[in-house]
Amino acid sequence: MSEQIEIVDNPAAQRFEARVDGALAGIADYRDADDVRAFPHTEVDPSFGGRGIGSRLVDEALRATIAEGKRIRPQCSFVVARAALDEFAAHRA
Repeated sequence: MSEQIEIVDNPAAQRFEARVDGALAGIADYRDADDVRAFPHTEVDPSFGGRGIGSRLVDEALRATIAEGKRIRPQCSFVVARAALDEFAAHRA
């Protein structure tokens, strides 16, 4: 049986969440200011490490940000690395 991985935006908590079979596996915190979304912190529970969940979480959060017409301000080192990819680089603030 394969894992069900879901990435959801939780605006009340100002974060994107990665859920694996319903369990919270990781978060990507964000703060919005005008047309810029800053990402100060990303974390994946160590018990879910090594599965690419962090990359999927951040990539989907960045895609959602761009779809909302916002620019990306990466602050955490993981988001800095992902935001440097060609798909996202032109959308950095």
